[in-house]
Amino acid sequence: MSMIHDVVRMAPRYKRDKRKGRGESSGHGKTSGRGTKGAKARVGTYIKRGHEGGQTPTFRRFPKRGFSNDDFARPFAIVNLTDLNQFPDGSTVDAAALIEKGLVRNTKLPVKILGNGVLERKLTVVAGWYSKSAHAKIAQAGGVAQTAKGTPFEFPKPKKKFIPRAPVKKVKVEDAAAEVPAGKPEGKAESAKKPESAKPEAAKPADAAPAADAPAAPPAS
Repeated sequence: MSMIHDVVRMAPRYKRDKRKGRGESSGHGKTSGRGTKGAKARVGTYIKRGHEGGQTPTFRRFPKRGFSNDDFARPFAIVNLTDLNQFPDGSTVDAAALIEKGLVRNTKLPVKILGNGVLERKLTVVAGWYSKSAHAKIAQAGGVAQTAKGTPFEFPKPKKKFIPRAPVKKVKVEDAAAEVPAGKPEGKAESAKKPESAKPEAAKPADAAPAADAPAAPPAS
């Protein structure tokens, strides 16, 4: 039959730490268990987590794809209605009271009340947010739901849905000129077009003498 001292003989309770960097006389050789040369063999070295000796780390080699709402999440400390039955009627349940009962760890996160269970107490609940079912059950039990500032809690109004307008068809100038309204002659449609401007010929003076090279007129008979 083995005794307890036989079981723990090879596993002592206190183990002496290895003393590195004490030379050959330390019993661990010349390098004292640090290996040969390199960052880990130096004194006072610090290697950050994920460092791979200078090459591109794994988390940078992998492609980043997709989208996550984790950065925009709004965390809460969750408390259900069944947990609020621990408080007596007429009491005010706030973050301090929840911490005292062990329902919330600290005040770092705002409290959100969920509607799981049945509320059997008439309470004044002070929290950061409520689910719709929890808000209705608190009011049904005769209690009051308040915000962290002590004002009555109200859900925000629903946003109006965006209704896109019908696209307006643009009418070209040529199409507008082609369409002639009823009761007007067709000739006016043609006159709507701008006439091409022709350069007027230069008028010659009536008293101008004939050119010298021009033939003389025959005498009258």
